Amino acid sequence: MNNASDFSRRTFLAVAGAAWMGASLGQSALADEKKSGFRYCLNTSTISGQKLTLHEEIEIAAKAGYSALEPWTREIDVVAKAGGTALKDLGKLLSDKGLVVESVIGFFDYLSDDEAKRTKGLEQARRDMDSCAQIGAKRIAAPPVGVTGAEMPVSKCIERYKVVCELGEKMGVPAELELWGFSKTLSKLQDAVQVVKECGHPQACLLLDVFHLYKGGNNFADVKSIDGSKITCFHMNDFPADPPLATVTDAHRIYPGDGVAPLTQLFKDLRANGFKGVLSLELFNRNEWKRDALTVAKIGLEKMQAAVAKSME
Repeated sequence: MNNASDFSRRTFLAVAGAAWMGASLGQSALADEKKSGFRYCLNTSTISGQKLTLHEEIEIAAKAGYSALEPWTREIDVVAKAGGTALKDLGKLLSDKGLVVESVIGFFDYLSDDEAKRTKGLEQARRDMDSCAQIGAKRIAAPPVGVTGAEMPVSKCIERYKVVCELGEKMGVPAELELWGFSKTLSKLQDAVQVVKECGHPQACLLLDVFHLYKGGNNFADVKSIDGSKITCFHMNDFPADPPLATVTDAHRIYPGDGVAPLTQLFKDLRANGFKGVLSLELFNRNEWKRDALTVAKIGLEKMQAAVAKSME
């Protein structure tokens, strides 16, 4: 065999091996999702410290065995700046890799009492939703940006969230009301649920987070009483017993199952309330940002699967 053909054979075997490994991971994840009833997603914040491109993060999520990705609008904006068909090409890459963009993390101010800021925020929401639609994203997060330090009446939140829902319906990208535990507005589960219920829009839905429920002083048991079909995405993480609630921050988030969050009961409650959304790993752990991104993604998926499996024992 000459050198050229030998090289071609080695190259073919390497590519075939990588493809087989990726397919095996994907089949394993799909089998687990079918058994557990939960789907697994990677929020790109988990590996954001590695300073990768969105394209690289897509490759990592696919190789690690996830079926979904949750990027941030700032990453999509970088791709959009290339112009042309960049966003549509990104959407094709996601599809080719078997990844669904279940949610996108956005930061538009739609709640501010300042009408000029609110108008600007809605313009940003429109742009973000357009980009999301081009890559095939299913939803975009709508957290209480701009009012974290103020206690806003729930009635105003209802009125203003409905406006975002109507915009999302028009743009084809529903807005998920996101609870933020450190905010003085929409840090309580009962308030977020009330907003979704009373805004009266059929696409109104919730994005919840283990850490934020804890930081907001919420009772995890209350999740069971929510209509699970209204929870489209649930950010997965855990928190340690120390530092205490008053000083714990996003940086203290750890892998699901490594802390003291009542995850076993939470998963049981989500099954009971009809949750059909996605579990999305969202960490901001500086130690994990120093590690190999693919290793972190794989460990995160394994930890989520193990925590879910424990709830099925």
